[in-house]
Amino acid sequence: MMPKSRATYLILIIITIITGLLSRHFTFIPLFIGDILWALMVYFIMRFLFITRPVKFIVIVSLLFCYAIEFSQLYQAPWINDLRHTLFGHLVLGEGFLWNDLLCYTIGVGIGIWVNTRLRR
Repeated sequence: MMPKSRATYLILIIITIITGLLSRHFTFIPLFIGDILWALMVYFIMRFLFITRPVKFIVIVSLLFCYAIEFSQLYQAPWINDLRHTLFGHLVLGEGFLWNDLLCYTIGVGIGIWVNTRLRR
């Protein structure tokens, strides 16, 4: 049975955010790890918000959200670029489109599925 506790997902969200922020401070950790953790956090947020929905729904919504944010980086209007230069804007919206990030997001959501499988046991 899947854990249906929002508290579980809230704790996982907080742990993932802390891990992601810490990963930026250690130069030996590749930058793509942050992208994987970002997608993992999105997955946990979607599980938190849609606690009763099936995993398949969560996967689709999480990937659509992550991919939409990545593709939004192709839009380069001054107002959104100014937002991207803030700490929050940089962490949420990123700065530039990279195809590799789509793979990282897919891996991050895949890790989320794996964590859910582990929590079931």
